[in-house]
Amino acid sequence: MKKAGKVSRKSIYASDGVDVSEESLFSSFAGSICKASYRNSSFVEVHDLSGGSFRGPRPFTLKNLPKGYLIEASTDGIGTKGVLVDAAKSYRLAAYDLIAMTASDITRFGGLPLVLVNVFDTVSVGEKGSVANRAYRSAIRGLGEAAKKENIVVLKGETAQMSNCIGSEITDSQTKINWSGAMIGAYHKRKMVTGNSLAPGQVIIALKENGFRCNGISSVRKALRKKFGATWWNNPAAQKSIKEASVPSLLYDPLVNTLHGWFNKNFKPEVALHAIVHLSGGGIKEKLAKDVLFPRGLSAVLDNLWEPPRIMKECAKWRGISDDEFYEVWNGGQGMLLVVDEKDASHCLKQAAKFSIKAKIVGRITKQRDTSVLINSKLTPGKKIIYA
Repeated sequence: MKKAGKVSRKSIYASDGVDVSEESLFSSFAGSICKASYRNSSFVEVHDLSGGSFRGPRPFTLKNLPKGYLIEASTDGIGTKGVLVDAAKSYRLAAYDLIAMTASDITRFGGLPLVLVNVFDTVSVGEKGSVANRAYRSAIRGLGEAAKKENIVVLKGETAQMSNCIGSEITDSQTKINWSGAMIGAYHKRKMVTGNSLAPGQVIIALKENGFRCNGISSVRKALRKKFGATWWNNPAAQKSIKEASVPSLLYDPLVNTLHGWFNKNFKPEVALHAIVHLSGGGIKEKLAKDVLFPRGLSAVLDNLWEPPRIMKECAKWRGISDDEFYEVWNGGQGMLLVVDEKDASHCLKQAAKFSIKAKIVGRITKQRDTSVLINSKLTPGKKIIYA
């Protein structure tokens, strides 16, 4: 005879899509990943006043920075790349995109990214051991790994079970993901990179990128749909392309901030960085031409760009994107541009190699009557593009 016991029953709230007890378990796990990152940066000291609760306060102070430093925050997210992540089941790598998008927007002005707070939107965290729970835990583990590589402290975050309020064209997926956050960093007036020291003759170094980063993903998904059908994520023939399209963003910040002297005892830059261009939304046309060069009456010739990743070329073909639009929608194979004096270029390339980042000189700053950026396209051999 069975011994009478307590009957386990789901709460009404859980049956409506939000299981508070499972969310608490998941949040506790995420909190442990955050706590493991608290010693990632020599510039951040976290004061744990939580009393052991993952919900408790954990304020921080900054240290070892130059006198007169200023604090900034940059907000961003992985956008619709979450659909590709879900289709490719590459959850563990998604945090690289989150960190790249938030950190690089501080680095590009000469700042130092330091502390991340994030919002992690899920369908439901599910019961421990379920497909959804394993997928989402994998993403959070990846956040810990990416933060360690970037020397970033993940202070805390919010896990939201959004049920059918989180959208995706993969409508029946139980592992949809949307991830955003705010990166807190430090600036100093003497270390700002504004572009005001740009001059003709300076060289442009491109840091190679192997994928799309988080920009132009709507066009990537449309390209996959045109090639593989309305339910492209279910098409076996599409799986290789989906994996390639979901490749995570490379992290350039440790390299660039080393060159910029943030880790030197006196904070003196190793080289003068005249401009740092993060090729996010708008690509070369917006981020280099319109934002940096044209307001200063300067032009550029980019005659030695990196070859675009194979999947990027294929998506351009499937979607019917022209060469002119290609370098505006996507990065074309370069995730960040550095403008330096020619004498400093070899040092930059050597340092990039130490960080396992491929880099090369791709062009020069010029001065002419009518401002323009001339590109030797790598999408169509022999094709020249002029942004004016």
